[in-house]
Amino acid sequence: MSRLRIVGGQWRSRQLSVAQVPGLRPTPDRVRETVFNWLGQDLTGWRCLDLFAGTGAMGLEAASRGAAQVDLVELDPRAFAVLQQHVKALGATQVGVFRGDAVKFAASVRQAYDLVFLDPPYHKGWLTRVEPMISHLLRPDGWIYVEAETPVESLADCDVERSGKVGQVCYQLMRRRAE
Repeated sequence: MSRLRIVGGQWRSRQLSVAQVPGLRPTPDRVRETVFNWLGQDLTGWRCLDLFAGTGAMGLEAASRGAAQVDLVELDPRAFAVLQQHVKALGATQVGVFRGDAVKFAASVRQAYDLVFLDPPYHKGWLTRVEPMISHLLRPDGWIYVEAETPVESLADCDVERSGKVGQVCYQLMRRRAE
């Protein structure tokens, strides 16, 4: 079984197992470290959504760095079960784990988040399906992290602030334009 390491915050260096699910790819340590350097290390009070949680790497990293609320959404039952185990083992009371379809969850959200992580399965058109919901998922001036198989130039009313590429992973940190 492969492992994932929390790179910063209160759970720094904690090792977590990764569910054996085809296509599941944890965001590399180096990418997570870069993204949280861009955001600033302290996310105290932030509300975050990891919409295609998978391993939960980004959402758990945000919780480790002080986020007040982190919602993890995962469809696969094996990945969902492992996420629940991680939340319990870490005592992460600020983290909610939801099993279900990301698009349906996004459509049902009644709150806006400070930071949304979008790292959907590649080559399945998920970003296009979620894009219409970003305006109500993300507060004005909020952040969105997108990981995809190709660079994403724009998404909804968000502009790319920073971007990078490691191996096959293209990642972008975007900011919603203030209204």
